[in-house]
Amino acid sequence: MASCLGCTSPRGIQAATLCVVDLNALFTAHHGALIRYLTRLTGDADQAADAAQESYLRLVRQPPARADNLRAWLFTVATNVVRDEWKRRRHAVALSQAPSRAPQADAPPSPHEQLERDERRRLVREMLRKLSTRDRTVLLMREEGFSHKEIAEAVGTTTGSVGTMIARALRKLANELAQVAGTLS
Repeated sequence: MASCLGCTSPRGIQAATLCVVDLNALFTAHHGALIRYLTRLTGDADQAADAAQESYLRLVRQPPARADNLRAWLFTVATNVVRDEWKRRRHAVALSQAPSRAPQADAPPSPHEQLERDERRRLVREMLRKLSTRDRTVLLMREEGFSHKEIAEAVGTTTGSVGTMIARALRKLANELAQVAGTLS
């Protein structure tokens, strides 16, 4: 590639940094040293070549913000590529040695369980709609992890009254749900 990176960048990245870099010159100047370093680091010439190739690809795809020390950037990226590969290998070995520790998803709910979940959600949404906007807001913000201060600012009250508002809103919601449950029994 005889042209500068900026002229061939698929992202149309601008200028000052990229157009001063001649990829051929950069490759010629540093590839031998990078391969030697990576081969010594990994003990594997093929892994070293793969890491070097990945480093140059990353340079083209997502160049550094500054081009003042591309040699150091290349070596750092290559080292990180190797480390990431080692982590993947250790993880694969650990999982193969202890498959019971592998993360597993929950079993999908049965159609009956899904129907019950959907019905409970519908019921709670309906009961929430019966609450005042203020009560609904404090409950939903609490559920999302907002602090009392943030809730107070949102509903226009003091921080000290938020706890009481939440308790009242929960009590109203519980009463509504109890009435519905009583009619279903």
